[in-house]
Amino acid sequence: MTIPAPLSMPPRLLMGPGPITVDPRVLQAMSVQMVGQFDPAMTAAMSEVMALYRTVFATANEQTLLVDGTARAGIEAALVSLITPGDRVLVPILGRFGHLLAEIAGRCGAKVHTVEVAWGEVVPLEMLEEALRTVRPALVAAVQGDTSTTMCQPLAELGTLCHRYDALLYVDATASLGGNPFETDAWAIDAATAGLQKCLGGPPGGAPITLSGDAVARILARRHVEAGIREGDDVDSGVRIGSNYLDLAQIMDYWGPRRLNHHTEATSMLYAARECARLLVAEGMDAVIARHALHGRAMLAGVEGLGLRVFGDRAHKMTNVVAVHIPDGADGDAVRSGLLADFGIEIGTSFGPLHGKVWRIGTMGYNARKDAVLLTLAALEQVLRSAGVAVLGGGGVGAAREVYQEAAL
Repeated sequence: MTIPAPLSMPPRLLMGPGPITVDPRVLQAMSVQMVGQFDPAMTAAMSEVMALYRTVFATANEQTLLVDGTARAGIEAALVSLITPGDRVLVPILGRFGHLLAEIAGRCGAKVHTVEVAWGEVVPLEMLEEALRTVRPALVAAVQGDTSTTMCQPLAELGTLCHRYDALLYVDATASLGGNPFETDAWAIDAATAGLQKCLGGPPGGAPITLSGDAVARILARRHVEAGIREGDDVDSGVRIGSNYLDLAQIMDYWGPRRLNHHTEATSMLYAARECARLLVAEGMDAVIARHALHGRAMLAGVEGLGLRVFGDRAHKMTNVVAVHIPDGADGDAVRSGLLADFGIEIGTSFGPLHGKVWRIGTMGYNARKDAVLLTLAALEQVLRSAGVAVLGGGGVGAAREVYQEAAL
């Protein structure tokens, strides 16, 4: 075979819904040399990761750690460890990733119940309460920010409501943590997972997770339940669900003071996760969220300044990604290809009922900054003009500049 040249990738500005351009400081941290997984320097770094992510998640939870794998590994670890086959699980669905939670819960042997709204909306609290009263689930599994629709599900009252009906609350905060308010303890959230590749400013491959005392108790109790189906459960007798790699009971032992061997830690990803959190905590979580809100507002104003229509309920939009309707007559994929070929800028398409109907433009992590927003808007204007779409000259950049000027006053 012909030996390929050393790996080299073209410069890109990733302004889609994620992954995003990695903060150079995180890339630098990833180049730090390996140490043994039980080297005192390594275990000290693991302890630092736990402490840093307690601040990021706004929690005092002792069991706050990292699952090795992409954000989905964190989701699966949470669900496979919290669900015993036959449990009733309630999933509010406002987009593609709610459907994902329902699928994974089903694979765990749960009896899955859903409450679903049209894409572009969020699930009202009263609808969730009615479902809780009717279903009486052991677990509610919710997505905070669903990037397929750019909607942000309100959570402030949901945890308390779940506990009123004896249910635990798990939240997938992959796309929202760090860019939108998230208060694990204040909102009574029992388990939450995220990914590095969105607002946290890192690469995919590490999944921070935090677990309340009640969630830990559920996980440890599940460990003692026979791996098969519990007697009397009305589920398919052929279902046998379990995971070794994603078993949080074992992972907690690995991260805990006993340091029981479970797997070889993904060392470079741990370095990345540590630096992601270190940078956020140094900036201050309130400041990080405010930064995402500012640049999100600027991008929102900018796309409207170009004459594009924003998709969905603006009152519940994520700060860090905006969906815009593809203009009539424009080839959505051709515009995205033009941005990539001519300017090295990537924006996203969408899924399901929104496929081919909207673009998704992100302002998150390292790319939640003024120059990235203005450059994307200027480039988008030029590509739209080339595609024959009528836009106001300078309208996007001008509208975004007004947001920045107002913020500076």
